[in-house]
Amino acid sequence: MRKLPKRKILISGASIAGPTLAYWLHRYGFEVTVVEKADAVRGGGYPIDIRGTALGVIRRMGMWDRIRAAHLNTRALTFVNGAGKTVASLKPEMLTGGVEGRDVELPRGELAAALYDAVRGDVEFVFGDSIGTLDETGDGVDVTFRGGARRTFDLVIGADGLHSHTRGLVFGPEERYHRYLGYCFAGFTMPNRIGLAREGVACNTPGRAAILYAPTDDGPLHGFLTFTRDTPPFDAFTDPAAQRDLVASVFADGRWETPRMVEAMRTADDLFFDVVSQIRMPRWSHGRVALVGDAAYAPSFLSGQGSSIALVGAYVLAGELATRTGHAAAFDAYERGTRAFVAQNQALADGGGGTLVPRTARGLWLRNQALRAAPLLARTGLSGLARRKARIANSALTLPGYAYEENRWSRVPG
Repeated sequence: MRKLPKRKILISGASIAGPTLAYWLHRYGFEVTVVEKADAVRGGGYPIDIRGTALGVIRRMGMWDRIRAAHLNTRALTFVNGAGKTVASLKPEMLTGGVEGRDVELPRGELAAALYDAVRGDVEFVFGDSIGTLDETGDGVDVTFRGGARRTFDLVIGADGLHSHTRGLVFGPEERYHRYLGYCFAGFTMPNRIGLAREGVACNTPGRAAILYAPTDDGPLHGFLTFTRDTPPFDAFTDPAAQRDLVASVFADGRWETPRMVEAMRTADDLFFDVVSQIRMPRWSHGRVALVGDAAYAPSFLSGQGSSIALVGAYVLAGELATRTGHAAAFDAYERGTRAFVAQNQALADGGGGTLVPRTARGLWLRNQALRAAPLLARTGLSGLARRKARIANSALTLPGYAYEENRWSRVPG
């Protein structure tokens, strides 16, 4: 291996994977530009988790103290029936497979801001713009931005999320890689008028879940209205009014807090509507373009691992680009090193919907019985199979190390 000449890399997306990748690439001597269509790093957003292997990436970036200080410490997840009667109340770790005192839950915007702050002074950020076209030549990629600028880069990395524009330009339509999991959801914030504090409450009826989550003691609630649907509502994707009408029609029965939630959803200025889905691709690179994070392997929020595998994927991709001779060898090593880890964590979503949104009355009854039994099983050491599977998947990859030795970056044991 040899020390590579300084190369120019464009990263599309400044959420989680993009700034993480930029941090490590800069450390390895690359010249990095990050383009983001939003006008600034996006704050807010629902809480996310960092677990297992991903915690090692945070520590190696020197961000542990800041990230740990932002931990939300959710005390309980309570499940109620349509009349508001408690079915079960559990510690979050009993459902997620997380480890209390070790894993971190924090607002997505807090993580994005911390990652941006770690690298903002070292790499170029271009906000309010995005890639318009990509034209790969023999020794680079000619990029035309939607703002009109034209530049050439050695490599381009798409870190622009589930509905990645970069992926569409290079790999084709999203439909080829989109795995719809059979659920839709609407997320929004609303006033906390029922006194929730550091806890979540979920009301289920067959095929539906209305969830209120209070990440802090005195802030607004995060509302989630999730429901089953056999096919994606394509006609609603670009029509916010149609999205609101669809969700309101599904939750029209007035159970529990749903009337107030629907009312808040109708007027929310931060409504986010989407389908619950994954991205599964046979290859994460083509020529001089590669994908990382949700753009390559979105696992869906049912897995609870989207941010974690984005952090890990970005760390490994940067390390392989620094230590391999040529981008093709680096992209291949990135896939070999992380694909099994990604697959294990994507598989966690397969059972997540049955816990969060049971489809049938019998499925809901069985879920409730399992929730009631969970504390006893935990006390006797007989933790659930899904919980054990999640813990194994979260830590299934041992992070490699990358060290500068004898005038070159080399891969070393983690």
